[in-house]
Amino acid sequence: QREVYDEVFWRKDGSQFPVEYIATAIEHDGEIVGAVIVFKDISERRRNEQALKDALKQVERLKEQLQADNDYLRKELQTQSDFSEIVGQGPAMQQVLTQIEYVAPTDSSVLIQGESGTGKELIARAIHQQSRRRNKPLVRVNCGAIAPNLVESELFGHEQGAFTGASKRRIGRFELADGGTLFLDEVGELPLDIQVKLLRVLQEGEFERLGSSKTLKVDVRVIAATNRDVMALVEQKRFRSDLYYRLNVFPIQAPALRQRKEDLPSLAAHILNRLNHRLGKVFETLSPRALKTIQSYDWPGNVRELQNVLERAAITATPPVLEIETLTRVSTSSSRFVPQTMQEAEAAHIRKTLEQTGGVIAGKNGAAELLDLPPSTLRSRMQKLGLIS
Repeated sequence: QREVYDEVFWRKDGSQFPVEYIATAIEHDGEIVGAVIVFKDISERRRNEQALKDALKQVERLKEQLQADNDYLRKELQTQSDFSEIVGQGPAMQQVLTQIEYVAPTDSSVLIQGESGTGKELIARAIHQQSRRRNKPLVRVNCGAIAPNLVESELFGHEQGAFTGASKRRIGRFELADGGTLFLDEVGELPLDIQVKLLRVLQEGEFERLGSSKTLKVDVRVIAATNRDVMALVEQKRFRSDLYYRLNVFPIQAPALRQRKEDLPSLAAHILNRLNHRLGKVFETLSPRALKTIQSYDWPGNVRELQNVLERAAITATPPVLEIETLTRVSTSSSRFVPQTMQEAEAAHIRKTLEQTGGVIAGKNGAAELLDLPPSTLRSRMQKLGLIS
């Protein structure tokens, strides 16, 4: 008896269908004199088998997606700031809140510009939370903190073996954000070759993973942010003008803290409330002298610097009233030396170098070259010092 499972029969119209058959020999006096062959159409079985294979592939894709989502969310929880609300009733912030209200219900791209520490990510989160995509993920990418050779993999993912060290397939941030919002922080740091691919996704919603020729489609709203003068980068041929205009459909300017000093009391109270929870203390308010101190300072580091100053004071102070004796910095109005911590001195030195280079980090005559550091190391130090988010 012989069983065959991979045969096909042809119809008169040229179509085919799969069959299996069993051939049983007929013997007479020890000799084979014939055979009985039973054929069976197994089209339905093959369809079911293929459906099962497709379902298993889909389960594997969903499992991969879920794992990538979990990994991303775990990292987000580890890095998420406690200061997650937009606080301020002054005219500068009211204008921003009005702009958020206008643009949030749309799918338009938004470009948020402003100095480091002004809360650009909070604006992006507010737009997402008031949009129709609020139940889908908001995925954040800090373009300035990724090594240039890894940016493509971070944004678009890669296949196993796409490059040395790619031991398994990786889901990119665009796939993670499908149906939701992708927040590209420090977008001005993107390499030119990646800008081309980003433009394609914005225009067509399509891309390929690194190492793959399969085109993937996504539905993602992009919100970008930068503390750089993007038009200056365009003029220097370091940022594509077509990408700039694609991102800058609806611009929002995040105001510096010195431009909204009327919000300082409410901001300080909000931050102090969060610090009480974190430090296990019960500060009720800032002293009148402390309020006067913070209102007489220009806050070059903006809200992030305010957070650091209040936390540093709260660690050593005794409740219920928080005192701030002075803000330690190098005075520009006199030659009197004011002591700084090493981190403050390092941050001030990096900030001055960036002012000299016009904010340029990498490349010839960039800040990294002047400081004799690899660009990735400088970006890492800037992130730790709160100079970039």
